[in-house]
Amino acid sequence: MKLKFKKLSPKAVTPKYAKEGDACMDITAISCDLNRLTMIATYHTGLAFEIPKGYVMLCFPRSSIRNTDLRLSNCVGVIDSGYRGEIMASFDVFGPNMYNNGDRIFQVMLVPYPHITLEEVQELGESERGEGGFGHTGK
Repeated sequence: MKLKFKKLSPKAVTPKYAKEGDACMDITAISCDLNRLTMIATYHTGLAFEIPKGYVMLCFPRSSIRNTDLRLSNCVGVIDSGYRGEIMASFDVFGPNMYNNGDRIFQVMLVPYPHITLEEVQELGESERGEGGFGHTGK
């Protein structure tokens, strides 16, 4: 499958899979805006994508995030097919260890999704779990 993308900056790095068989492509930072009042760092990638209809791009933290004092603010980013702007990522900053320009800062996966039609009903079908919630199955 081909995915169209545009470099919005000459510093932008083409996303790529680190290893054969990887599910996600790594995205590289080209600059960072740090809001010292809110301690939120917004990293710019200089990349925009043309995501096909029926697909969504999901943005996940890389495992290297554990070597930083950052947490991806929205846990998983969702880029819809209609968005054509720059892909950015905001991180909550908890200390001095941050990503640098040129670091791979998050990873993306393109995923198909179904278009659903909701049907309101009076009763739902039975299931083995039923209405069991948090901690329902024990440890």
